Amino acid sequence: MPEIEKNEAQEHSAEAPKVDINEEELQALCKAHVCTKCAVMAEAEDIKLRALADNENFKRRIQRETEEVRRYATESVLSDLLPVLDNLALAIEHAGDDPACKNLIMGVDMTRKIFLDTLKRHGLECVGACGEAFDPAKHEAIGTVCEPGKDEDCVAKVSLSGYVLKGRVIRPAKVLVNKKTEA
Repeated sequence: MPEIEKNEAQEHSAEAPKVDINEEELQALCKAHVCTKCAVMAEAEDIKLRALADNENFKRRIQRETEEVRRYATESVLSDLLPVLDNLALAIEHAGDDPACKNLIMGVDMTRKIFLDTLKRHGLECVGACGEAFDPAKHEAIGTVCEPGKDEDCVAKVSLSGYVLKGRVIRPAKVLVNKKTEA
């Protein structure tokens, strides 16, 4: 009996051509013919695509956050320097027109301007000038005044200057807003 089985095996092998393929070709054929209809393969592909998309979103978010941290890294130091600017401005404002203090005030004013220029190179800008339109994003209204000759809802007086760092408000300007009285 074993000889009969042997002969049948030889006949079958003689009928079928011998195919010699490597492992990569076998996997490619399997994917092309079997796995396209397989629900497990479709689910695995979906999971893979979602993971790749999540990874790209994570990379973009980290890059955006890193750029923001780099851009505003100096914010706390600059915020701590604002009282120095305020005090220099107060010194100039309260000096008046006393001729004895003229040179001292000129020196304080020059120091303040150099200080402002230095901070401007780092992206800090002063906001809140008299006459500009009131903007609640940049100004904090501490009161209203009625000054004829000035536009409605414009800054009439700046009580404390505000500052913006690269588009972000560090401190809003404290201002008095002009309102026309009703007759």
